[in-house]
Amino acid sequence: QVHLVESGGGSVQAGGSLRLSCAVSRYTSCMGWFRQAPGKEREGIAAISIDGLDSRATFADSVKGRFSISEDVVKNTLYLQMNSLKPEDTAMYYCAANWRYGASCRTEAADFGYWGQGTQVTVPS
Repeated sequence: QVHLVESGGGSVQAGGSLRLSCAVSRYTSCMGWFRQAPGKEREGIAAISIDGLDSRATFADSVKGRFSISEDVVKNTLYLQMNSLKPEDTAMYYCAANWRYGASCRTEAADFGYWGQGTQVTVPS
């Protein structure tokens, strides 16, 4: 079993930055960040696969160039650095984990079996 706990959410002005953290109970090879706004489907925004010294990240077009994903494997913590935030980034943000590797580590919610409880990010318009 894998347990995930997100933190770092809050309210930030448009153009600002925020860093989300996700504490994971154990190493997994693929981790991702998702978000869901009220009335919208859950959106996969970033995923990272780490296998030894190799890592591979992928991003949704909606956040590419503004968000980055990283993992501290010693601390078993996943991060999402969010810059140039926009009102449309307002959502509940979730981290998730699975055992996929490389290109199979995607931002597809159906691929992930372990989820955190979410942390709210609000960017007022």
